[in-house]
Amino acid sequence: MPKRFVSRRDFLFEAGGGISGLGLAWLLNQDSLLAAPCAAGETIQTPFAPRKPHFNARAKSVISLFMSGGVSHVDTFDPKAALTRFAGQPLVGKGEIVVRQGHPGPLMASPFEFKQYGQSGMPVSSIFPHVASHVDELAFVRSVIGRSNDHVMAHYELATGTVRMGAPSVGAWVTYGLGSQNQNLPAFVVIYDARGGPFGGPANWTAGYMPAVYQGTIFRAAGEPIIDLTPPGSVTSEQQRRRLDLLGKLNAMDEARNPANSELAARISSYELAYRMQACAPEAVDIEHESAATRKLYGMDHPVTEPFGRQCLMARRLVEHGVRFIQLYHGGLGNQNTDTWDAHEDIRDNHTRHAAEVDLPISGLLTDLRARGLFDSTLVIWQSEFGRMPISQRGVGRDHNPGTMTIFMAGAGIKGGQAIGASDEFGYKAEVQPVSVHDLHATILHLLGMDHTRLTYSYQGRQMRLTDVYGAPIPQVAG
Repeated sequence: MPKRFVSRRDFLFEAGGGISGLGLAWLLNQDSLLAAPCAAGETIQTPFAPRKPHFNARAKSVISLFMSGGVSHVDTFDPKAALTRFAGQPLVGKGEIVVRQGHPGPLMASPFEFKQYGQSGMPVSSIFPHVASHVDELAFVRSVIGRSNDHVMAHYELATGTVRMGAPSVGAWVTYGLGSQNQNLPAFVVIYDARGGPFGGPANWTAGYMPAVYQGTIFRAAGEPIIDLTPPGSVTSEQQRRRLDLLGKLNAMDEARNPANSELAARISSYELAYRMQACAPEAVDIEHESAATRKLYGMDHPVTEPFGRQCLMARRLVEHGVRFIQLYHGGLGNQNTDTWDAHEDIRDNHTRHAAEVDLPISGLLTDLRARGLFDSTLVIWQSEFGRMPISQRGVGRDHNPGTMTIFMAGAGIKGGQAIGASDEFGYKAEVQPVSVHDLHATILHLLGMDHTRLTYSYQGRQMRLTDVYGAPIPQVAG
């Protein structure tokens, strides 16, 4: 009778492989295939082993708050009096006006009132009253420029430095360069909107041409943070041990035959990490036991602010537990026109609703980081994929505008209460100190103690960089 061979993939499926194989690390360790758990003061020789920065770092962790859909800078943090003065008139003197969806109209005033806040007198739109109270801690960069007016390509540029998919994301580069501060949790965590993921999906947190182990790990903001992290109750520890003993040996045999298979190496590493997370992850993201006052600070007592408040509170807890890079997304592709910041149809309604969802949670995050002594060691960056046009679309909306956008940065010793760069009088193009995405990425790496020209990865005969061959840290932030 001929022998029946079962493929390794089929065996893994039938044997319940995947993240549920949480004991593989212990089993591989018994065969001297993994490092044993850390003793006090000991480091683990894994892809996530802590590595020294190039120079003294000002930040240990990054919390990136990404508003998916394209936030209008002229309706939030970059007011333009000229839009009110010349409302209803055509935009002239700027060359050809390129719009994404057509229907270009005349200049349109912001429907929102701006006021000055703080000692710095920074102007902020009425839709961000809570963030406005922090302006003296925030550095607004009003001249960030992108290269695409397409949502997906613009997302990729902010995430990876290129408009094409397949390059490593910022979080992957940071993890590759610095390793992890906590061997029991991922170094790079992604938490996206419950309504759906952002434009472009997982390519926003990919490891690209780097080993797959550096890609982001998805945590859910509600329910179990990681699906299948807890073993099923019907499987005894003895059964799991026998099953995973065999899986461990098969993995080791395959790795020995294919040492360059980064996907397999990442899978084995994920088993080890999952084993460690089994005890650590539930506690790290257990926001249900936070005090009522803390939960209220993040807006978790109100249905409008609760979802993003939950994400922000989880981010703070992950920073406390040493997670290096936390990527939060607000705006999901359940319905592009209503569930993201993509305000083609009605800028007033869209931005009023979405600002209300994030304003209080962001304020709570900044306040909480300060109160817990984490503000100066954490870089918080608020960003979107592009700005929006100063002209109207069908009289009520605004089209995409990569010519200029506004982001803000806080923490990490950054001087607050300042506006860096400037767009023109209508907010159409960056005019003073244009800041490229490469410059922005170089700045993030600099604050983490890394020289963007020295952080390289060899791929296809070339020393690749997050910033390609461009970029320089923003002097007002990095200085």
